[in-house]
Amino acid sequence: MNKEIDTTYYKKSIIYALIIIVAWFIVHVFSVFIHSLSNPLWQTVLLILLQSWLYAGMFIVAHDAMHGTLCPKNIKLNDAIGGFIVFIYAGFKWEKMRSSHHEHHTHSGTNKDPDYYSKNSQNFLSWYMNFFSNYFKLKQFFLMVVFTLVYILILGAEYKNTIVMWAIPAILSSFQLFYFGTYLTHRNSRPFKDKHNARTNEFPFWLSLVTCFHFGYHHEHHLYPYEPWWRLPARKLNQ
Repeated sequence: MNKEIDTTYYKKSIIYALIIIVAWFIVHVFSVFIHSLSNPLWQTVLLILLQSWLYAGMFIVAHDAMHGTLCPKNIKLNDAIGGFIVFIYAGFKWEKMRSSHHEHHTHSGTNKDPDYYSKNSQNFLSWYMNFFSNYFKLKQFFLMVVFTLVYILILGAEYKNTIVMWAIPAILSSFQLFYFGTYLTHRNSRPFKDKHNARTNEFPFWLSLVTCFHFGYHHEHHLYPYEPWWRLPARKLNQ
């Protein structure tokens, strides 16, 4: 745990985390098990976008846990919540995700950065596919198949709902997280300010929240990795 973590904020972080997790669960269950795809298209699109946004929020909560800022007074609980989120997100292993993320901070924007695509940081699709393949292995694919079968065969979800209302939002959230939190902030399109090789998306507060839960305030995140996601706007204002 970083010595600079201010533990006075952890209660608010937990409250925000619970709101995001509960909201995602409600929307997810409604979308997959209750919503009918025969309803007006706008309803389906709205639920997909809302769930994708909440998926991104879930991952940002797990990201805070990777830095020990979610429950700084109880690291076991901190890691348990982070591990639970990355597992239900895509069957990811907590230790692997946390280790890779810390490598990203140590070697940001270099060949040793597991999240950076040094071959061509301007090519979104190639970078995304490389990024995706670094984390989504055969094990994750197998787990997703198992989850899908449980939803359909045991919990009684419709096949189409499982694909449209679960798989699509999850994939869209990965694009969302990557585009606003990695691609725009780390691509080598112009010189960076410092060794962090990161820049901030110059979005207003509301758009920063909508796009990626303020993860686009990325230079601030690299400067203050111990700050929870909801405090990054304040750090940006003070720059």
